Amino acid sequence: MKAGKLKELVIEALDDLKGGEVVCLKVAGITTIADYMVVATGTSTRHVKSLSEGVVKKAKDLDLAVAGVEGQKQADWILVDLGDVIVHVMIDEARKSYDLESLWGMTPSTVK
Repeated sequence: MKAGKLKELVIEALDDLKGGEVVCLKVAGITTIADYMVVATGTSTRHVKSLSEGVVKKAKDLDLAVAGVEGQKQADWILVDLGDVIVHVMIDEARKSYDLESLWGMTPSTVK
């Protein structure tokens, strides 16, 4: 599946489960690890876990490979690696602390 279509499926899965502040960072050309990073906020660690599980389920339902999932134990920041798309689901405190958009040099005009 093309990266653009995959990111849309991820965004849809996060929206379906009420993920907050969902943004997509286009990192192709900046790094070789992925084409897109999708970042979303959960209201609690339980919600973060549910959001990440929803993304994984949607990918598996479509027979897409999930390269890895990290952070499920603490669930304040869960990373789902789908190859061309990396998904970061965080509680609000972690999202503000790590500020991935700024880390990757993205401004609001280049997000989503």
